[in-house]
Amino acid sequence: MPRRSSPEVNAGSMADIAFLLLIFFLVTTTIETDSGISRKLPPMQEDEVDPPVIKDKNIFQVIVNKNNQLLVEDELMELGTLRQAAIEFLDNGGGVGEEACNYCQGAGSPSSSDNPTKAVIMLVNDRGTEYGTYIAVQNELVAAYNDLRDRSAQRLFGKSFQKMESDYDDVNYNGNKETLKEQIEQIRDMWPQKLSEAEPKSN
Repeated sequence: MPRRSSPEVNAGSMADIAFLLLIFFLVTTTIETDSGISRKLPPMQEDEVDPPVIKDKNIFQVIVNKNNQLLVEDELMELGTLRQAAIEFLDNGGGVGEEACNYCQGAGSPSSSDNPTKAVIMLVNDRGTEYGTYIAVQNELVAAYNDLRDRSAQRLFGKSFQKMESDYDDVNYNGNKETLKEQIEQIRDMWPQKLSEAEPKSN
């Protein structure tokens, strides 16, 4: 009785299938990218220059300890009230003479900031601070600047500061971009974002 030959499997197209699968996974796979915090660094200086003297009342100190607790101006504070406290500090307008602020709507306390252009927010973190808390505090402080910029933009130009920035970045914007750029710079000059981060502490 003749022996039957076993059927052979045609593997000629396996390489093509594997190649197609490889292309499929390369095209459909998404690669996660880490996003950082947008910060503008000061320009490099060749000669060492002494830092300007800043009055204590023009510094708004925010400390985050290793237990993720906020100490703002030597007082414990909840994260939910940080933005309003920063706005009150920046918008105080307690200066007189050359340091006076004619667009501030704050209390004008002589013990708080003289002018938004002089005011500095100093953030100090502990090395044990959770990253989520660090980002949340950053967001609240930046939001304080954005709220004040929005207020001035609405009063002067009738639209929010975010809308002005998005219009400037829009390639299809039909208005005068040079005028829009000048308006954006005007608002930024009124409320400069002076957010200083000190070296993290280890407690």
